[in-house]
Amino acid sequence: MHFEFDQYPVIELLARFAIDVLAMIMLVFGMYYRRYRDKELVTAAAMFNIFAFAVLTILSSVEFSIAAGFGLFAILALFSLRSEQISKIEITYFFGSVAIAVICSVLGTTLGFVAAVVALVLIAAWIIDHPRILCSADGVRITLDKIDTHALSNPNAMCAELSGRLGVEVMSYQITALDYINDMARINVFYRKR
Repeated sequence: MHFEFDQYPVIELLARFAIDVLAMIMLVFGMYYRRYRDKELVTAAAMFNIFAFAVLTILSSVEFSIAAGFGLFAILALFSLRSEQISKIEITYFFGSVAIAVICSVLGTTLGFVAAVVALVLIAAWIIDHPRILCSADGVRITLDKIDTHALSNPNAMCAELSGRLGVEVMSYQITALDYINDMARINVFYRKR
């Protein structure tokens, strides 16, 4: 495998990198950080975007076997094997940052097409996660120090009891753990303000 610099003109490389960085900044800093204020995830997503762009740019300019591609994805899958859980929204923005790097770095597409696809991704993310779209609903994880007798048998009664305790209208809940030894329940509660 030998990399010829003229296979990937410098101007096109810089243009693709500029599209990638601009889109990543709009996604992770302009949307995610402004809405969720998670500095750690923003930094990780931004750096991962740059690293993925660099690796994928090199890989798309040389012969790369399918087996090596699967090996790369297996290495990336190891990132999920850690003790700290991240939320669905965090993993979605993180994946979005990586997707933008992939879109911008793969050869064989025109710059106009790359810019159009990235613009569609950003517009869709902005609309789907806009605070006004789902502003009436929210969620919280709670731990109860007593397992209610109707937690599993009567969801309506449980929702009413949780609503009374929390002072909000509980729409639904999901039990994530029941500990009968310590008489505790861990619950994800989905609610809206009254």
